[in-house]
Amino acid sequence: MPYLNLSYASVEAPAAAELAAALTDLTVGLLGKKRELTVVRLQRVPLAEWFLGGVALGEGQAGAVLEIRITAGTNTKAEKAAFIRGAFAALAERLPGLVPASYVALHEPPADAWGYGGLTQEFRYIQGQLL
Repeated sequence: MPYLNLSYASVEAPAAAELAAALTDLTVGLLGKKRELTVVRLQRVPLAEWFLGGVALGEGQAGAVLEIRITAGTNTKAEKAAFIRGAFAALAERLPGLVPASYVALHEPPADAWGYGGLTQEFRYIQGQLL
């Protein structure tokens, strides 16, 4: 049940549906998450409001920060590293001039600290073990 939140600044913006689909595909393919539970939120920011080193991005530049939440302990270091590489490459392909100081961060809340449909991930795990 991953949740992805992408903030980006770019003169050229890819179609939102294409960007969401690419990030979903990476999440399913590299992290093994369920497509039907993957949520992607996109937020486009004007170039004049994205700063790098205290200076606003200029024409021909783009910036991005992608944060993803996955349940702690559900992926290996290698899987997470592959996701970070793949996500950065996907963003660089779709956001011309993407600056290297564009970040991909995986946050791993414990299973008892988040969930969906009113149930924690830990409860879902325990319930699955009892069946």
